[in-house]
Amino acid sequence: MKFNTLGRFGRLAAATAVAGLALASPAFAQDAAPTLDTGDTAWMLTSSLLVLMMTIPGLALFYGGMVRKKNVIATVAQSFAITALVTVLWMVIGYSLCFTALPNEAGNQFVGGLEKVMLAGVGLDSLSGTIPETVFVFFQMTFAIITPALIAGAYAERMKFSAVLLFTALWLILVYAPLCHMVWGGGILASKGVLDFAGGTVVHINAGVAGLVCALFLGKRKGLGTENMAPNNLVFTMIGASLLWVGWFGFNAGSAVGSNGLAGVAALNTQVATAAAALAWMVVEWFQRKKPGMLGLASGAVAGLVAITPAAGFVNPTGALIVGLAGGVGAYLGSVWLKRMLSYDDSLDAFGVHGVAGIIGALLTGVLADKAINSAGEGANIMTQAFGVGVTIVFTGVMTSIILLVIKFITGLRVSEEAETEGLDMALHGESLHE
Repeated sequence: MKFNTLGRFGRLAAATAVAGLALASPAFAQDAAPTLDTGDTAWMLTSSLLVLMMTIPGLALFYGGMVRKKNVIATVAQSFAITALVTVLWMVIGYSLCFTALPNEAGNQFVGGLEKVMLAGVGLDSLSGTIPETVFVFFQMTFAIITPALIAGAYAERMKFSAVLLFTALWLILVYAPLCHMVWGGGILASKGVLDFAGGTVVHINAGVAGLVCALFLGKRKGLGTENMAPNNLVFTMIGASLLWVGWFGFNAGSAVGSNGLAGVAALNTQVATAAAALAWMVVEWFQRKKPGMLGLASGAVAGLVAITPAAGFVNPTGALIVGLAGGVGAYLGSVWLKRMLSYDDSLDAFGVHGVAGIIGALLTGVLADKAINSAGEGANIMTQAFGVGVTIVFTGVMTSIILLVIKFITGLRVSEEAETEGLDMALHGESLHE
């Protein structure tokens, strides 16, 4: 049978349009002839814009508020530049590598082909389920943009800008695209039954593990433990976290690829889990530090958003509450205790929040999936989910290490001590915030 370019998303959307159901069986979706649905198209355009907003300005402000004042411009510039770079790479080759097929069936398990390089064949008349394929390309582009941008939280305040750009380009093609294909493009993890509704493995565990590897390769920031590393503006961080929270409805509810009941469930689950995680982090921090912090509330909310991502379209609201509570507590332990115990410098907790909460959410999807919410969750189990988590960790860890070794040889990874002391804003960009 010819490889289905649209993967899980196309099948869901096509089934919804023809049968009027939130989710139909894969067999039915393959037999049905999809037709354009303007409601689905409008929702997916809106979702795409919401996800793009998560990176610029959401993530840029979230990270920009947490670094020191001398590194604010450099940090927000990373999010902005990654957005531009990934957009071009996605159009040229990324989409094709994720959502097309290689000539041989074995190759299809790990990476897509070159059939749609430069978006060949993607035109006004081509559909992806019930939406134009151009909209599907745009929606998936926004996922590809935010994933490497998340990694920047781990190497903040010490990585060369040239290295950031080279790393982003290589990582998108060699890590993100294959893993996306494995999970959403009909590859090996999809065939094994690994569930990932909106990016627990593809986005968050992937970015979190890559961030941890970057932190280990780069080493600690100069002055860590002896100098003041306090955030420069927690109001920026709160605004950024709020934009992430709102934008995440496009991320999770948009992954239903239609304006339907499944999108409504995913949206409700996202809100419940996020609130639960924010409260869970706050309570644990309050107990340990004797004071609840704004940064903790924001970090907890993001942890809840991460944890519910793989489960959003598979669990009921009670399951979402459990996922959120577990994600908030787990991410706190990962960001505070684990980092302290292992003594690595994940600057803005990319691994602690995205990696740890992503793993928790992916595993709990196998435990809490409710077939009444989504028939695709029938037969879900924690062992299958653990397999998907394990493959993601190993693949991402090994490939990210290789990429960093190559970049270290070509351009070097870390700025000089003088540049780090001066601040990356002036040293790399010749710009600074004024008093």
